[in-house]
Amino acid sequence: MTTPLFVLAAAVLAADSFSDWRFRQELTVPRAGLVKISLPVETLGAARPGLEDLRLLDDQGREVPFLIERVTRAESSVRNPSSFQSSLVSNATIITLQTGLTQPVHGVTLDTPATSFIKAVRVEGSTDQTEWKTLAQGLPIFRQRGLPGHLFVTVPSGPWPWLRFTVDDRRSEPIPFIGAQVHAAAVATPTEPVPVALSERSESPGQTRLTLSLPAANLLLANVLIEAADPLFTRTVVVATRRVEGDAIKEVFLARGAIYRLAVEGQASSAQSEVSVEAVVATRECLLLIHNQDSPPLQITGVRATRRPVYLVFLAPRAGTYQVLSGNRRCPAPRYDLTGLAGRLTDLVVAPLALTPPADHPAYRTPEALPTVEPVGTPLAVSAWNYRKPLTLTRAGVQQLDLDLDVLGHAQPGLADLRLLRDDRQVPFVREHTSLTASLAPEVALLPDPKRPRLSRWSITLPLRRLPVNRLLCSSTSPLFQRDVVLYEEVTDARGATYRRQLGQARWVQRPDQTARRLDLGLTSSPETAVLVLET
Repeated sequence: MTTPLFVLAAAVLAADSFSDWRFRQELTVPRAGLVKISLPVETLGAARPGLEDLRLLDDQGREVPFLIERVTRAESSVRNPSSFQSSLVSNATIITLQTGLTQPVHGVTLDTPATSFIKAVRVEGSTDQTEWKTLAQGLPIFRQRGLPGHLFVTVPSGPWPWLRFTVDDRRSEPIPFIGAQVHAAAVATPTEPVPVALSERSESPGQTRLTLSLPAANLLLANVLIEAADPLFTRTVVVATRRVEGDAIKEVFLARGAIYRLAVEGQASSAQSEVSVEAVVATRECLLLIHNQDSPPLQITGVRATRRPVYLVFLAPRAGTYQVLSGNRRCPAPRYDLTGLAGRLTDLVVAPLALTPPADHPAYRTPEALPTVEPVGTPLAVSAWNYRKPLTLTRAGVQQLDLDLDVLGHAQPGLADLRLLRDDRQVPFVREHTSLTASLAPEVALLPDPKRPRLSRWSITLPLRRLPVNRLLCSSTSPLFQRDVVLYEEVTDARGATYRRQLGQARWVQRPDQTARRLDLGLTSSPETAVLVLET
């Protein structure tokens, strides 16, 4: 669907110098009339995020009113089926439902309380519940502990009053199904490919972080497709971007989805490589965070993306060369009026006209420069600071520094006391909080309790106190056990009394029939001391 932002105006406005607009693009219009073009990514990147600074001029330099249409994904309606029946037969579970829809069906999401399974599904459709037509075969549904599940079954588009799902139980125990949701087919909305480049890849425990370079800012990403060479896998993927908030740079999550490639025994393999985004990326950079859990990183061979187009619609008074201006950071959004043309926009076809790349506007007047900003600030009396650490730079320009354990361990938890000095004068900086994690190997020792011999305890000694530790990973060679695990530290308060401060707890289960899994215990808060105790 398309969303109009401005209303068209009939008359061409008086000429203006437009000296505050930095960029200019040209558009050749072959004939007078209503014109609709897709704005290229270069235009979206040169303009402000909301396109408030976009202006259109005719061949005489006069302003031409226009309309902006933003394409968004058409949401499909979701409803409960009119009837739902589930029954067990030999080596299969049969689910029959009445969709209650007259329009085409896109798919069905099945509902089950089962927590660990993978099964193949055959889909059939019927108009009278007597004659059934096979629509799809071997579609996977699955759910695994700690991994993304997939219970959506795609139905080849068609107006099916009745659907039947046969869940193959030949290779595993049947699971209960307690309901479903029917998704109606939505109207297809256009997308355009976006060239992306994989500029950086970082690996940290349990996570792969990909940095994608986009051709421009302010793009409404529709989806991201991740190509991997691994034969079988299941991963959760988070799409994020970086945003400046106050004096820090933070990662902002835009979307979450699952990618997989599965092969149910006796069936062809199925794959899902797309993650739906449907969000505006305000910068020329996008982050993909792939959660690997205990699995090795994927063998990623490529990343592709698509975007939702943005259309420019205007009434050309004559043929000629028109100009599109952008790059004014202070102007208000235009206000046009042409309600009479609203009925003519419904079936308007996108014209195959191309804008030239953004170039410097000859009439652009550079704004008065601000006074020189010194790279250093005011002097700082450092007598209140207990620690300092020298920093040697090998080049000039913008620097990115990774804070080491010494700094993290001696600074306040929120780094509010962190200062950067040059010759006793403060140097401005911003903090960037990323999803990257670094691992360290603490000293671990058995810590028996004579009063409780059936209790197992270990001391975990960190190199420094007050480190921002957020996860504890443990492994065991024992093939079969189930233990409740508690992590805590002993803290001394201001009066000298010692108390136990709990940092996290979890249930650790390991069985011979499953691959040995590490305990991944998330801490509720960072420790205050350097010695932790793991107890079970």
